[in-house]
Amino acid sequence: MLVDAYFSGTKLQWLLNHVPGARAQAQAGELAFGTVDSWLLWQLTGGCDDSTRAQAHHATDVSNASRTMLFNVHTNQWDDELLQWLNIPASLMPTVLPSSADFGSVKADLLGAPIRIGGMAGDQQSALFGQACFTAGMAKNTYGTGCFMLMHTGEKFQLSQNGLLTTSAAQVGRTPEFAMEGSVFVGGAVVQWLRDGLGAVHSSSEVQALAESVPDTGGVMLVPAFTGLGAPYWNPQARGTITGITRGTTMAHIARAALESIAFQSAALLHAMGRDAIAQGGQPVRELRVDGGACANNLLMQMQADLLGIPVVRPAVIETTALGAAYLAGLGTGLYSSTQELSSQWREERRFEPTLPRDQAQARMADWEHAVRQATAQ
Repeated sequence: MLVDAYFSGTKLQWLLNHVPGARAQAQAGELAFGTVDSWLLWQLTGGCDDSTRAQAHHATDVSNASRTMLFNVHTNQWDDELLQWLNIPASLMPTVLPSSADFGSVKADLLGAPIRIGGMAGDQQSALFGQACFTAGMAKNTYGTGCFMLMHTGEKFQLSQNGLLTTSAAQVGRTPEFAMEGSVFVGGAVVQWLRDGLGAVHSSSEVQALAESVPDTGGVMLVPAFTGLGAPYWNPQARGTITGITRGTTMAHIARAALESIAFQSAALLHAMGRDAIAQGGQPVRELRVDGGACANNLLMQMQADLLGIPVVRPAVIETTALGAAYLAGLGTGLYSSTQELSSQWREERRFEPTLPRDQAQARMADWEHAVRQATAQ
């Protein structure tokens, strides 16, 4: 992890230092820490009721634990050195289990029966699992408010030389598995900005038709650095820019440039992953599996395939985060026998093949990088 207030470790340290009595309570064993999954598990298994609190489970899985900045991803245990560095008592921390495991049972009075909780995973790791990306070199991109791209690297831990993070993948067993991750801060949110900020459309679904009303952006480039730029740039001071405007620029050109900005940012992530993979003796990604609400936009998916030069594949089920959680629970409770069985269930809905010549795609990416430099110039 980068040392950043985005992650849990520094937040927890702040709470212990600033909430009156918190550190004394923590040292006395009267407090428990967890990310939201741990809190939900505690409540579901009886932690909210004095009469059932003894049976409540205080636990998390490796993928959520790896996002706290307090976890050793090599050993799948809380890291004593990191806890000491942030002055956090180890007694606060939940038990860490594989993503598919026995996390206890829901209290019978909540759902009418004590239903087993067999899986737990972080949002993006669950989506990677739901996309059946179980082996090294397979990658997915989730198009939501932001965009989150993960590439499975198997049991091999590797550090990025290109601005990406190394994270634990959702795990069925005890053996650590890893993924490279890149985050785009503003993905589908740029469409919301067109709707709510500029009033360009009445609903997000109208953006594709508006963008398709012009053959290209007319030279307009939009860098949606509304909250800075995430991977692979990591520039919190960057601010949004629209360049290349002429007298002939219309809202349709800006709408098309907004959609392109999502594809450009995601392409920059995959290119960074490709460079890391090759540097480690691996192979670049051969296809990109996509999910999330914005992947329903056919124009955006074709833009993405053209910039990447590889197929972009949309599954029949695009809510793959929920699907991944269901798969993990199914494995944990014996409904499924193996990840091979899950792979056979994955279904392709549409494949977008690249149509743009590679030299033109490279020129377009060069234009994007130039626009990014303008957005980050201080």
